[in-house]
Amino acid sequence: MGIVKIDDALHEDARRASQVLCRSINAQAEFWMKIGMLAEANPTLSFNDIVTAQLAAASVSVV
Repeated sequence: MGIVKIDDALHEDARRASQVLCRSINAQAEFWMKIGMLAEANPTLSFNDIVTAQLAAASVSVV
């Protein structure tokens, strides 16, 4: 675990998004980083495809 310096505007975006999505600012930033890494590794997948695959990997049933 460490400290990551991010732009003030991006931090504000993360703060606003975290309120809407009921996450902490850190959890929101972590989510964006994880999705970004997965998107770079899988450029043909959509956001929905990535989230669906992650939910399936966690054995979450989405009906």
